[in-house]
Amino acid sequence: MNASRDPNPDKVGEALNAQRFQMIKDIARELKGDVVFPTCFDTACRLRQELQNPDLPISRISSIVSLEPLVAAKLMQLANSALYRARGMPALDLKAAISRLGVDLVRITALAIAMRQLMRSREMAVFSDITLALWNHSLKTAAAARILARIHTRINPEEALLAGLVHDLGAFYMLYRAAQYSELLIRPDTVKFLIMQWHESIGVTLLSALGMPEEIVNATIDHDQQRAVPETVRSLADLVYIGNILAGTHFEWLYQDFDPDAGEIGVVRKRFADILPEMESDAQEMQAVLA
Repeated sequence: MNASRDPNPDKVGEALNAQRFQMIKDIARELKGDVVFPTCFDTACRLRQELQNPDLPISRISSIVSLEPLVAAKLMQLANSALYRARGMPALDLKAAISRLGVDLVRITALAIAMRQLMRSREMAVFSDITLALWNHSLKTAAAARILARIHTRINPEEALLAGLVHDLGAFYMLYRAAQYSELLIRPDTVKFLIMQWHESIGVTLLSALGMPEEIVNATIDHDQQRAVPETVRSLADLVYIGNILAGTHFEWLYQDFDPDAGEIGVVRKRFADILPEMESDAQEMQAVLA
């Protein structure tokens, strides 16, 4: 379409910079308070419905909660707060956090967050396709990170799962914030550009504000920035980086055309091709939990 005839052209140049500056400024202000925002509407609906069942077993609660990035992060924050943190090491995964908090508190906390999400989810309806794709990407990354941890390292697979699950929480948050601007609601390409440029740094700040363990926060830094993968997978950051590539990286959920077998991404996918079927299977099983 000719830009001169488009009533809602995407912003460029100084206009885009001004919009970006205002959005980032607003995000910085909000991060100083209590941060709650919706991720995937369908996930929040099903989570709310499930947790209203007083007879839900702990195994089911753990499975459901592990699929919702913000709820998972909030439960980790609560478990490692001064009120609940036990002497010694902090809780580094959801299993430990749920064990520390107890079933009733987990149910109440998760339900409260889900309800607050649902109250705001209409604001993100225009981005529903992106949020669903991003949620699916997060599940695949989490599955891949857990498998890699089990096969290639001595890192707790559940800690790797959590890191993979929340690695793109900054993108969810930016979608929520973009929905607050009427001009961005009708300019999805501008929103995608902003997410590509800022979701990593915003995510690190967000996870820190939510009180996530330092190991998890550090593992998400620059996860979309291409770099050489070490011969030996050693760190949580390696697991998130490789898992993110195997799950499609940001190109997939932003619907950009790219060759997954080209360049460094292709090298990584070829090197770890043997786990791709298991990653897909595990991700589908996680999705089925909330079916």
